[in-house]
Amino acid sequence: MTLLVVGLSHRSAPVSVLERAALAPEARGKLLQDAVSAEPVTESAVLSTCNRIELYADVDKFHAGVAELSTLLARHSGAGLEELTPYLYVHYEDRAVHHLFSVACGLDSMVVGEGQILGQIKDALAVAQEQHTAGRLLNDLFQQALRVGKRAHSETGIDKAGQSLVTFGLEQLAAGRDVEDWARGKRALVIGAGSMSSLAATTLVRAGIGELAVANRTVERAERLVQILTEPGGTGAAHGLRAHAVPMDSVEAELQLADVAISCTGAAGLLLTGEAVAAAVAGRDHTLSLLDLAMPRDIDAAVHRIEGAHLVDIESLADASATVSDEPTSSAGPMAADVDKVRGIVSDEVAAFGAAQRAAHITPTVVALRTMAADVVAGEIARLDGRLPDLDDKQRAEITQTVRRVVDKLLHAPTVRVKQLASEPGGAGYADALRELFDLDPQTVAAVSRADTRADRHDVRERA
Repeated sequence: MTLLVVGLSHRSAPVSVLERAALAPEARGKLLQDAVSAEPVTESAVLSTCNRIELYADVDKFHAGVAELSTLLARHSGAGLEELTPYLYVHYEDRAVHHLFSVACGLDSMVVGEGQILGQIKDALAVAQEQHTAGRLLNDLFQQALRVGKRAHSETGIDKAGQSLVTFGLEQLAAGRDVEDWARGKRALVIGAGSMSSLAATTLVRAGIGELAVANRTVERAERLVQILTEPGGTGAAHGLRAHAVPMDSVEAELQLADVAISCTGAAGLLLTGEAVAAAVAGRDHTLSLLDLAMPRDIDAAVHRIEGAHLVDIESLADASATVSDEPTSSAGPMAADVDKVRGIVSDEVAAFGAAQRAAHITPTVVALRTMAADVVAGEIARLDGRLPDLDDKQRAEITQTVRRVVDKLLHAPTVRVKQLASEPGGAGYADALRELFDLDPQTVAAVSRADTRADRHDVRERA
């Protein structure tokens, strides 16, 4: 296994750098293609969220891989390599597996235990599959990460230790009040109709807002979200929600009427300038609350200085998260216990993943050994035919079956045992020993590996 991850997150870099390094959705596919075109890389996947950008790859050279992945991240983001380098972190092999599994469990999130990261990991795998850049290693890794994250949430109380970024943001806007009391009856504007914006809209509806406008560049997507939120029997209908969709050029007009606005889009520039927000709060007798969950930001940071507007963005959420984590609370004991349980799950799963990968590494050698044995059997049967040409078909079949059974029985115990030994730490050398002992042709083993890789890529294309 030659897994490498190079990335930066809210833990390693200031939000201003993360904002400049953010990847546009259309840039992710090109990044993946450029990665697998690089000499040291055979597979690639990118995990890009509002507070992390990470490039995962299967590489054959560590230092060359780090240099290549770092350069690619800089090339496809809005930040230069010199600016990114001080904030990049690198994880290799088991440490890289441990990192992704911790991310999947919410241990590395801005709000510990939040579950939205699982959807983002699933999306990262889907994009890599669509681009045909995920082979056996990254498919196995990301699928296992999803299972580990689900296990952590089902077997521990980590959900209680954290919330989604949307909920945490609304709590910051509510400033100590119960979110439902704060939101009840308000008129809200949600900008965007993607997964994060949909979650924000759903959360606001559940909190009891009275009216909702959804703005999106593709109005049809906004209309679908409104339809879902207001369908008969749903939460919105039960609360008497009034909702409608609007085009993006109506955002500033809708902002004039809103009490709270949430934005999370993939736009390259600002959607709400300081001037637009200042115009929206002019003359009103209550505060306009704004939550910006986009990276790069959708709402001008200058809004922090506008009287009558209360802006919470990724940077202020990071500060608030750090403050909350430093404060002792009555639930700190149970929360710490749940976090410790999740860390134990991660450690166990990392060990299991490593064992499975090491066992898989020896499979081509075992297949090559059995292929060689089958060739020996076929050669001996052909030689027997020349020496005993009078054997009838039944006799020949019985002799052939007997020889095959003998060979299978002789190979069974060693091949099972070598797989077990190879799965243990330090077991990588058993494949070399097997090739040396049986004088296996390295080209035959390589051909089996290439065939496995082609089959994996075919499976990826079929799933995509």
